[in-house]
Parts: sequence; C-alpha cells; structure tokens
Amino acid sequence: MAIALAHRARAFCRFIKGTDMEMTTNSLSWFEIPAVNFARAKAFYSAIFDFEMPEMPMGPTTMGFFLHDREKGIGGAIVVGDGTLPATNGTLVYLAAGRDLSTVLSRIEPAGGEILVPKTPIAPEIGYFATFRDSEGNRVGLHSME
Repeated sequence: MAIALAHRARAFCRFIKGTDMEMTTNSLSWFEIPAVNFARAKAFYSAIFDFEMPEMPMGPTTMGFFLHDREKGIGGAIVVGDGTLPATNGTLVYLAAGRDLSTVLSRIEPAGGEILVPKTPIAPEIGYFATFRDSEGNRVGLHSME
C-alpha cells in the first residue's frame, strides 16, 4: 500500500515541477536502522542478506553498512549509539531485496526476526513488498520486482 502511494506521489511530483522545490533524483539519500545490541543486529542482517556486514566506529556510534552501489545507489546502516532506539512505529524503510524478496524473507525467522506481512503484490509495474520485525524490534520493509 505504501509503495503504491509512493508511485502516485511520483506522478504528483512531476505535476508540481514548476514550484520552487528542487526536484531530486531520489527522495532518500541515507538511512539508519537503530540497534541496541550491535553484534546481534549485524548477525541478523548479515544472515538475511547473506553477506558479512562491514562495520566502522564513527565517533560515539558504531555503524554496520548495507551493501550498495556507491556511484548510483542509496546506502544505509545499522547504528548503535546514544539516541538510537529501535521502534515498530514511525518511519518505515523498505530495503531492496534483489530480484525476488522471497529469498531474503525465508531467512528472517531463522535469523531471529518475525515476518509481519508476507510477500504481497502491489502492482505488476511496482512489484512486491513484505514487512518484518528485526532482531532489535524495528519494523522494516522489503521490496522486489518479482
């Protein structure tokens, strides 16, 4: 549903192109998913995406980075530090799950997460979505075209 609304919003944004608002290529430039236990969160996301998550301390926080194309893509990280509080309410980030989100979704429960909404079709030109609760208690979405 949320992705369908985003598709309608794209059409609306094209309509208001003559306004003073600068039109950007993407509406998102970076995201951070809060964690309480960094090792547990890193193990969870490494397991569901089948990669070893790179990590780096950045001042008083520790970040684990999702893999993405740094030239063309939008990145994000899991973050532990002051002010990071996992939540099931509020902003919902949809992670790209490759061609078919079923692969990532099948790893959620064995890694310690919970599937909240199973793979659900949106529209043929938009693809599919699912939502889950991660090891830290965050509600997170997945998206794929198949």
